Amino acid sequence: MGCRRRASASELLRVVVQRSEGSQNRLVPDPQRRLSGRGAHVHHSTNCLDQAVRKRAFARALRIDGAVDVAMVRALVESESAERPTPAHEKQVETE
Repeated sequence: MGCRRRASASELLRVVVQRSEGSQNRLVPDPQRRLSGRGAHVHHSTNCLDQAVRKRAFARALRIDGAVDVAMVRALVESESAERPTPAHEKQVETE
């Protein structure tokens, strides 16, 4: 979503919006793809997540108004970053 690179569903993290009265829309990670509602997908990387937040892509993809709280998604992505290898599209090419 944030980086706009294509990937298979198994490589992406699905997120859904959780609405609560009087507060901000909250994004909830859905790694098992079982939660109801409209979902959006993002790579398991902080770079992709940051780009999606900066571009306000979650609001457009999930068709919601206002700001979204990505704290839960960010916590999951950051905890997984040590476990997952760096995606090929994020690897930097070293030049000599």
